[in-house]
Order: sequence, then structure tokens, then C-alpha cells
Amino acid sequence: MEQAESSAGVIDILSGALSGIWWVVQNIAMAFWNLGYALTHPTLWLDWSNSEAIMRFVYYGASVELFFVAFTFFLVIFLVGLWRNAFLWGTVRVLEGFANSVGRVVAWAGLIMVLQQVIIIFIQRIFARPDLSIGFGLPITFDISWWSEELKLYNAMVVALCLTYTFVQRGHVRVDLLYSPASFGTKRVIDMFGSLFFMLPMAVVIWLYSWFFMWRHLIVPNPSASEDLDRLLNKARALRWNVETIGFSPNGFTAYFLFKVLIVIMVGMIFIHAFAFFFRSFLEWKEGPASEGKYLDLDTVEPGEEAFENKEF
Repeated sequence: MEQAESSAGVIDILSGALSGIWWVVQNIAMAFWNLGYALTHPTLWLDWSNSEAIMRFVYYGASVELFFVAFTFFLVIFLVGLWRNAFLWGTVRVLEGFANSVGRVVAWAGLIMVLQQVIIIFIQRIFARPDLSIGFGLPITFDISWWSEELKLYNAMVVALCLTYTFVQRGHVRVDLLYSPASFGTKRVIDMFGSLFFMLPMAVVIWLYSWFFMWRHLIVPNPSASEDLDRLLNKARALRWNVETIGFSPNGFTAYFLFKVLIVIMVGMIFIHAFAFFFRSFLEWKEGPASEGKYLDLDTVEPGEEAFENKEF
């Protein structure tokens, strides 16, 4: 009797595993159809004069279909890269170049933040003005408290948009007792495992929360992750834009919805870079220690001085 129950349990586990694998294969196969249909029918989700198109965009922005389209896209790149390493190295250079370019531009927001803070102090303490105008030709005028609260946006931009840039530059600190003493090949295997089973799942989970969190501050009725497409399309009849403009003070910053947008962009860049990191780790593992840091575009602090690289503890 116990053996029969044990056998039935094993069969159930195998059946569930096979069902899951078949589900993944089906979604990968359907990804080509879904992508083709979306590209050939853009008005169904990009015509934002139609409230139903907005709801379709909201729904599919955090859907299983979108995930498998993105996953299949990078899977095809990887399969081609198995045949031609040069193609995969090119992909790595493009993705890392994108992260570097965005980070190097956005990093200047730190300087802007400092300069704006100095101006605010001068206007407040020396000229005793309640407002501040910035601009050429068409100046933008807001209360001093608006400009003061806006400083947090620059800080958020640096954190959100320079995250993958810092990762490419190896600026993150590793605290790992197992990774540091490991051999070169073992490190690359750990990196590949981490990118697929830590970075990607983390990015997907945060995306699911942040995507609807953002849209709940842009439109009403509020969309929910638990609602299917039909229910959202029914809500579209009453849809209207309701962009969050409430500040923490009466005359404070009125564009806090931008922080929600930054979260979504940040997670999207993490998702993309997880594949770039996997591709690099795979190629370095395949080609050996001689390929470590190949095509890696690191910043230099001064001529002849290398940029700070991650420390392992």
C-alpha cells in the first residue's frame, strides 16, 4: 500500500514537471506569433486616444506573453551565439554599452543637484525670495520648496539609472565566502547561475509590482495585477487620466509619478543586463581566463589609473 502511494506521488511529480515544461515550450512557440501580431496591429495597444488600447498596454505590459517574448528573444540570441561567439560578444558589447551610456549621462544629475542646492540656498538666505525662475527665453517659475523637493528626483535618477552602469563597471561590493576563493571556471558558473536564478526572477517580481504601482498613479479606475484582460477592458469605459501631482507640501514638487516611472525603467534595465551578464559569463567560461574582461569598457579615474573594481570579501 505504501509502495503504491509512493509510486503515485512520484508519478504526480513527474506529471507536474512535464506539464510545466510543456507549458514553457508552448509559450516560447507562441512568442513568435504574439510578437508578430503586436507589431502588425500597433493601434490595438499604442493608440492611446482609445481607452481600450491603454488598458491593453497596461495588461500586456506585465503579462506572461510579454515575458516569453523577451525571454525567447534573448534565447534566440544565445542559440545563435553558440554557433558564432563573435555575435554573442557583439550583443554583450551593445547591452553593456547601453548601460554605460545611460549611466555616464545620468551621473551628471549629481552635479546638477549640487548646483541647484547652492542656488536655492543663495535665493533663500541672501535674496530672501520665495520663488525661483530657471530657464532661457521661457523661464520655469516655481516656489523654492518645489525646487528643494525636486532634488530628490536627481538622486532617484542616479540610483535607478546608474545601477546597471555600476554593475558593468564592477563597482558593487561582493560579500561572499564561497565566490572569492573559487577557480575562474567556477566563478563563471556561479555568475551564470546567479543571473538566471537570482537577477531575472528578482527583476520579474519587482516589475510585476512596480508596473501596476506606476499605472495606479496615472489612471483611474486603478488596474490590478489580479484582473484579466476582459475585466480591464470593461474598466476602460470609465478610464481617465489622473496623473499624480500631489506634493508633500502645499507648494512642493508636483511630479512624484516620475519616481514610479524610474522604478519601472530601473527594473527593465536590470532584466536586460541579467542576460548581458549571463552571456559574458558564458563566453568567459567557454573561452577561458584569457577572455576575462574582454571588450569591457571600464572608466578610468586618471591617465594610467584603473577604475575601482568590485572587492570580494
